[in-house]
Amino acid sequence: MTTVTTELAHESRLTRERRRWNVERIAVHAVLLAFVALALGPILIVILNSLKTTPAIFGGPFALPTAETFSLAGYERVLTRGNFLLNYRNSLIVTLVSVMLTVGLSTLAAFALVEYRVRFVPLLAGLFIVGVMLPIRLGTIPLIQIMIGLRLMDTLWALILVYTAMSIPLGVTLMMTYFRTVPGELKEAARVDGASEFRTFSIILPLVRPGLAAVATVTMLPIWNDLWFPLILAPGKANQTVTLGVQQFVGQFLNDYPALLAALTLGALPLVVLFTVFSRQFIRGLSAGYGK
Repeated sequence: MTTVTTELAHESRLTRERRRWNVERIAVHAVLLAFVALALGPILIVILNSLKTTPAIFGGPFALPTAETFSLAGYERVLTRGNFLLNYRNSLIVTLVSVMLTVGLSTLAAFALVEYRVRFVPLLAGLFIVGVMLPIRLGTIPLIQIMIGLRLMDTLWALILVYTAMSIPLGVTLMMTYFRTVPGELKEAARVDGASEFRTFSIILPLVRPGLAAVATVTMLPIWNDLWFPLILAPGKANQTVTLGVQQFVGQFLNDYPALLAALTLGALPLVVLFTVFSRQFIRGLSAGYGK
């Protein structure tokens, strides 16, 4: 009798724990779904309203496009009016060149800081960490003076240099965590076999590929979305980026809302494609980098 009672009590406890686990699981998923809806809701509203006429946008901003309200005129004006395609090209050039420079320079600097044991290495590593915390916009006036001295004002190179300098501290900090996880025996074996430092670097580089993906993705997002430096350093029509070019659809007395929303949708498209294709590698690389 005692054995049966014990078994029944054990089964009852297991049932209560299973129910509690199911309730907690449902609650966690509900919270996550709420956050997803909160994040995707504004994006969906922008996309839906970019497919409607101006009266339909104000008449029902949360309504789906219908046969009467559906219109692609906003996209047509974006592609045919103004310099949006040129702005798109400028953003692609600035972003891709800045990301490549950031990844390359950050990887080389992180490798040197991890491998070479000299006195000033901790100081340099600390300076890179400080660079992550300090906003580069505080130095806008000195940057303008530097670009004027270098005759780079109103050029894409001004943006590329500033964005690269802005992104390197975080890139070096992330890559150092990855290089510290590479087995020392592998590097020593390469050096014993007569490999140069650059050859040793190329041998261990495939082991830190998640870090490269994380640095590239984290770097691309603020560069593509930035408005401050394009407005300050490259305001000319020939060098405007997407974020600055969108302003052409906003007037003092009249705004072209379908074209404005269409431009915002097209401007966000590269980021959506990037995170869709590389989301798994990005999350793995970023979480591993911060967790080490």
